[in-house]
Amino acid sequence: MIKTLAKSIREYKKPSILAPVLVTGEVIMECIIPFIIANLVNEIQMGIDMPTLLGYAAVLIVMAGLSLAFGALAGKACSTASCGFARNLRKDMFYKIQGYSFENIDKFSVSSLVTRLTTDITNVQMAYMMIIRTAVRSPLMLIFSFVMGFVMGGKMALIFLVTIPVLGIGLFFVTKKTMPLFRRVFRKYDNLNASIQENIRGMRVVKAYVREDYEKKKFDYAAEDVQKDFTKAERILALNNPLMQFCIYGVMVFVLSFGSYTVITSQGLDLDVGQMSSLLTYSFQILMSLMMLSMIFVMITMSAESAERIVEVLNEESALHNPEHPVLDVKDGSIDFDHVSFKYSKKANRNSLSDIDLHIKSGEIIGVLGGTGSSKTTLVQLIPRLYDATEGTVKVGGVDVRDYDLDTLRNQVAVVLQKNELFSGTIKENLRWGNPNATDEELEEACRLAQADEFIQQFPQKYDTYIEQGGTNVSGGQKQRLCIARALLKKPKILILDDSTSAVDTRTDALIRQGFRRFIPDTTKIIIAQRVASVQDADRIILMNNGTIDAIGSHQELMETSPVYREIYTSQNRASTQEKEVEA
Repeated sequence: MIKTLAKSIREYKKPSILAPVLVTGEVIMECIIPFIIANLVNEIQMGIDMPTLLGYAAVLIVMAGLSLAFGALAGKACSTASCGFARNLRKDMFYKIQGYSFENIDKFSVSSLVTRLTTDITNVQMAYMMIIRTAVRSPLMLIFSFVMGFVMGGKMALIFLVTIPVLGIGLFFVTKKTMPLFRRVFRKYDNLNASIQENIRGMRVVKAYVREDYEKKKFDYAAEDVQKDFTKAERILALNNPLMQFCIYGVMVFVLSFGSYTVITSQGLDLDVGQMSSLLTYSFQILMSLMMLSMIFVMITMSAESAERIVEVLNEESALHNPEHPVLDVKDGSIDFDHVSFKYSKKANRNSLSDIDLHIKSGEIIGVLGGTGSSKTTLVQLIPRLYDATEGTVKVGGVDVRDYDLDTLRNQVAVVLQKNELFSGTIKENLRWGNPNATDEELEEACRLAQADEFIQQFPQKYDTYIEQGGTNVSGGQKQRLCIARALLKKPKILILDDSTSAVDTRTDALIRQGFRRFIPDTTKIIIAQRVASVQDADRIILMNNGTIDAIGSHQELMETSPVYREIYTSQNRASTQEKEVEA
């Protein structure tokens, strides 16, 4: 785990090393100062002249200045190193996630990845900041003060040896009890974030169904669940403070009482006033160091689980890999499914697709119909290799998709997914996701083909109109048409529309399909739809049922041979006729 995290330090190695070095200088100065003060006190008792006093003062001022300078520089180096480390860690995680397949994303869940990129990295950043500064300062201060305490106080310094085991046992108990709680609470954080994300994304639905109270209760339950575990962990961690205070005051009472007694009874022979004052200072430094170590221990305990969750993301390997010698050219848009079966998880009891044997010629228009859960989307997701087939082979242009360079394949297969997604930015910027180098004329041509140019021209800013995150300031039909235009700009050999015209009227739907046939005749077009009218003029129509192909043929052929298709067509036309009669 440490080796994996250490790879993200990179250019911040220098401040990461410099911080402990500077802290060491600060500690040395702070430990020498009480020694010099003890000698000064003794000199004053014996009677000191002004030049000697000024000499001591000058030495103390220089050492205090050096301590301050070392501390300030250490703080700067520490903040630079920790913030830079967190930035690199966040960057490494984000880049790693970009290379994930859908299977990897499904494994972690979106909300969990967001938590790891935010809360978990913040925890690790705080821990790293403490490790390179406080975790160096406290042990050094403890050791130096301990040595100087023996030098100045002799056997009286043995009291420090009593406190260390007491604190060690206490810290061990705290760790043993809190680690399982923190491990559990971070998993609940994922669930809490999932609830928030789902609620915000579906806010319009929540308000439409007046479900605000229900969502509030669901959030309260998740938040209280996190609170309970955190409260339990914090209660255990809170034991650190009284334990530390007990040790501090115990040592202070011992040093003050027995130290004073020794000074008086030995008349300064065994322990003088200067030694007594320095021993008090060293005892305070030792106990403060132990307290800081306790805080470091708590922070590291909290961040250890976060670190493990981050390393899980960094060590996760994508389920999809480029071959050693990838094919870098897609010959045409032909598609072949050779006895393909697929399931989303190896542990799944049944296949999502079973023995699919399908052959599509380049340039064909293929319609796909089927009920909800019939695996229509799963079928087309295997073409751009968003998932790999469990059994059988998927070929594009006569080549197994697993033999292609992933970028090459996906640049020739444009998919307008079922869940349309637009990003914050202008219409132009969103469209150029399909082709970053597209000219304004090419943008307009793609939008005319997708029947989007007409409504874009009505906006005051036209193609410079700003799209809110998720496309919330355009209608569902407008969003779909913009996504289709974006896909067309890739000039793909295969175009897949996954129920991507469901929010447009039948006339616009027909115009889009007419444009496809006229302007991109050589592109293979696969149209998944719920309406028969959307695929009626396709070269062939595939009827899916429970992950298998129930029937395949042209509209006329299916009307003659498939009772299921005939029933769907009849029921949809009857409903359409009834709607027209009602409107009349």
